[in-house]
Amino acid sequence: MRGGMDREGDGEGKGGGDCCDMRGMLGFLILFLLSKKPMHGQELAGEIAIRKGEKKLSPGTIYPALKGLKELGFIVEERDGKTIVYSLTDKGEKALKLAKRKFIKTFFGIFPE
Repeated sequence: MRGGMDREGDGEGKGGGDCCDMRGMLGFLILFLLSKKPMHGQELAGEIAIRKGEKKLSPGTIYPALKGLKELGFIVEERDGKTIVYSLTDKGEKALKLAKRKFIKTFFGIFPE
């Protein structure tokens, strides 16, 4: 499961790559951040670190996740000089919508108000 995404159209198993499998949140978080604006890998790593309150992700963590999301067709990369900028595809936007629904279904009510 590259990038924390599963490969089945309904998001429940292996196959089509349309939804987050919820085993890892990294792919979900990358898609969410890229839905806000295109970013390069280190910018994504920094944003994730801020959200998690931890140190910046290593290149060995962020770039394999980006590669997996790209292979699934959820993101594309574009060169800006020496920098590679990642952005969400239409398929990635759909996957994020499904992942958000699955996240809410899974975690709704888990925290008291």
